[in-house]
Amino acid sequence: MNVYCLEQAETDVTSDRVWLSDREALWLNGLHFPKRRADWRLGRWTAKRAVAAYLNLPSHLQALARIEIRPAPSGAPEAFFENQPAGVSLSLSHRSGRALAAVACSGAKLGCDLEVIEARSNAFITDYLTAEEQGLIARASAADKAWLTTLFWSSKESALKALHDGLRLDTRSVIVSLEASSPDLDSWSPLCVRHVGGQAFQGWWQRGNRVLRTLVADPVPALPIWWGGGSEHRLQTTGAGKTPVTRRNVEDHFRE
Repeated sequence: MNVYCLEQAETDVTSDRVWLSDREALWLNGLHFPKRRADWRLGRWTAKRAVAAYLNLPSHLQALARIEIRPAPSGAPEAFFENQPAGVSLSLSHRSGRALAAVACSGAKLGCDLEVIEARSNAFITDYLTAEEQGLIARASAADKAWLTTLFWSSKESALKALHDGLRLDTRSVIVSLEASSPDLDSWSPLCVRHVGGQAFQGWWQRGNRVLRTLVADPVPALPIWWGGGSEHRLQTTGAGKTPVTRRNVEDHFRE
C-alpha cells in the first residue's frame, strides 16, 4: 500500500482564511490561546494540502476550503470533501512549528509521528516502555540511548493513532520490534509494532541529526512517498526536511 507524506512549517501557512470552511473558521475563533491556534491552523493546512494532492484536487486557497478536517469521536482527524467523506485515511502530527500529514487509501489503519531526539529520564523509560524495550536501551551505547528511546516512543504514538485509541491505552500494550538497529541518517528503515490484543502494524522510521519520524499502517505500507514542504514539492522516497521539531506534552499527544 502506498502512503504519501507532506511536511509543512508555520511559515508555509497563509494568513488568509479563505482556505478554511465555515465550520473550521468558527472552530478557530473559539481557540483563545495563540499556540493552540497556531498548531491547529498548521495541522489543518498541512492535512488539507496532503488530501488535495492525494485526490489530485486543485491546491488554490478557495479549493482547499472545500476540504474539511474534522475530529472523529476518538479525536483522530478525518477528511471530508464538499461535506462528504473524502475516501482517504489520514494521520497528523505537529511539533514546534512543523506538521506532518500522512495519507493513504480509505479503510487503511494509519499513524504517523514526529519527535525531536532528546534524552528522556529513567522514570519516562520505566513508565512508558516495555521491559524488553528498556533492556535494549540499557544495553545501547551512550550515543544511541536518546534516539533509541525516542524511536520507541514515536513508534508507539504512531501505532496508538492507527488504533484510534491514543494514550487511553497503556503505551506498554504496544510492543516495538526493529529490523535495523543502526541505519544511515535520513534513510527509512522498517519496524513492526504489535498490540497485545493481536493487531500488528508494519511501518518505517527515519532518523536525522535531531529529528525522528515514524509511520505505521495496516495493510503493510510501501516505502513512504514524500511531498517536499515549503516551496519544494518534489516527490521523494527517501529523505525529508531536516528542520528540528519538539515533542508535545504527553497529555496533548492524540488530539491534533
